Amino acid sequence: MTDLHKRSLLKLAALTAVAGAALVGCSKTEVATPAPAPAPAPAAAAAPAKPAPLKVAFAYIGPVGDGGWTFSHDNGRKEVEKAYGDKVVTSFVEKVPESADAERVIRDMASQGATMIFGTTFGYMEPMLKAAADLKDVKFEHATGYKTAANLRTYDSRTYEGAYMAGVIAGKMSKSGTLGVVGSVPIPEVVRNINSFTLGAQSVNPNVKTKVVWVNEWFNPPKETEAATALINGGADVLFQNTDSSAVLQTAEKMGKRAFGWDSDMTAYGPKAHLGSAVINWGPYYVKAVGEALEGKWTGGTGAWWGVKEGAIDMISVAADVPEETKKRVDEVKAGLKDGSFSIWKGPIMDNTGKELVAKDTVADDKFLGSLKTYVKGVEGRVPGN
Repeated sequence: MTDLHKRSLLKLAALTAVAGAALVGCSKTEVATPAPAPAPAPAAAAAPAKPAPLKVAFAYIGPVGDGGWTFSHDNGRKEVEKAYGDKVVTSFVEKVPESADAERVIRDMASQGATMIFGTTFGYMEPMLKAAADLKDVKFEHATGYKTAANLRTYDSRTYEGAYMAGVIAGKMSKSGTLGVVGSVPIPEVVRNINSFTLGAQSVNPNVKTKVVWVNEWFNPPKETEAATALINGGADVLFQNTDSSAVLQTAEKMGKRAFGWDSDMTAYGPKAHLGSAVINWGPYYVKAVGEALEGKWTGGTGAWWGVKEGAIDMISVAADVPEETKKRVDEVKAGLKDGSFSIWKGPIMDNTGKELVAKDTVADDKFLGSLKTYVKGVEGRVPGN
């Protein structure tokens, strides 16, 4: 074999090796490194469960359309709804009698989920006490009462302040000097209002006298009408009431006399007779009490007695023919009650038998006012049962 031939064979072998190596390299599979998986998104925090609304129930002695006492309480209930929206659910039962049936209604309210119950008349006191003793988780509020428990408290309005302001107007507007009052139930609250009305009248006319006819019910328009008629026939030319309907004002309108609205603005029921309305605004107290329950700050065993100072009592819609000096005097009384510079029950005050009730320069305290059972000088007759 020649050298040239050998060199050719070696060259061919070298080329074959290179080609083989290239083929081997091309057959090699490349495995891509997978990209790391994205981190899972953090789970959204679960929204806190919305607290269930507070269920608040009201027991009413009369119909919500009475235009007076119950109407004013129902306006207060609506103020609660307006203030707290979907944080509360309110309900009411009207015309609940002051009897054992009241306890049944109150317990039924609790069985339906109410955990705050307002009883809006004096006669519910014992039924509410009994229910409160068994239903420890329910918050009870009793209007005008005086007995409390760990889960029962009382609230009231100083209606005698409105009665006094009405008396100031009545004393000036009466031509006969004889005033008439239709009384509901002879308890201290009502006696106090009759007396305060008379004291207000005497502040502008010391010789005024007051006649009273009792109907022994809070809401009974026919009886109220009958009583008002008897008072007018007996010489009274200005009427006042401590009953819940507008019947007294309507009777005065029909018989050409003057009268007042009570608990709510009653102008529309007797526009010619209407001298003014002594109104109660329960809204501020109801909003405060329910707010305390919502915030876990409600406590039982206490009592509240609100008046002009707290925005609970007012004299409104005073008639245009009431003299300006009388309107000014009413405004002065209102301002004095608000800032504490004026006291209605400041002695000397005598009862109608000549006995001293409040000594000279002495201001009667709430204990005295809460147990009043006799008439002041100028009121005729005796308080029934006393």
